[in-house]
Amino acid sequence: VDDTPYGGGSGMVMMAPPVASALEALDERRVQADGTPGCTKRILLTPQGQPFQQSMAERFALEPCLTLVCGRYEGFDDRIRDLVDEEVSLGDFVLLGGEMAALTLVEATARLVPGVLGNRESAVEESHSTGLLEYPQFTRPAEFRGRSVPPILLSGHHAKIERWRRKEALRRTMERRPDLIERAELSDDDRVLVRELQDERKTPT
Repeated sequence: VDDTPYGGGSGMVMMAPPVASALEALDERRVQADGTPGCTKRILLTPQGQPFQQSMAERFALEPCLTLVCGRYEGFDDRIRDLVDEEVSLGDFVLLGGEMAALTLVEATARLVPGVLGNRESAVEESHSTGLLEYPQFTRPAEFRGRSVPPILLSGHHAKIERWRRKEALRRTMERRPDLIERAELSDDDRVLVRELQDERKTPT
């Protein structure tokens, strides 16, 4: 499945014919009863692809089937790009191959398919699902090594708890990923909370 690169250089390059044959064989096996393809999306895992994001996972979860093509060795014959619909990267780093990237894509996508998670709400309030990082979570004990659970979470006042959680999600995102705040779709209530957080930063402690 690999050969030395034309023009010289180190490492081995994945050949186009074996990949093409594998994809075509898969397509033949996946033809539905009405003759339409059983899999419509081919994704190439490559450092040159678009960065993988939550919005991609949500889009992929709507597909009836995904075929993931993983590079290996020094890379792959560039003509393999002609065989896929989309190129995806996990980030600005290099792995030995695309297998671990594929596993990450599978897990991020599969958990959004109805029935995979026991509680459908679990996938809604997590980091990046709303465009923000997730608010802090706590469980028992109420006090651990001098750090207590915020009293609001013990109050039973659901509206105040929801406001606190949203504010803390905004706070955490502003502190750790300000780039996300710039892209997030904020409501009027969110903007009020952002102003409160900005005022808190200005107030000396």
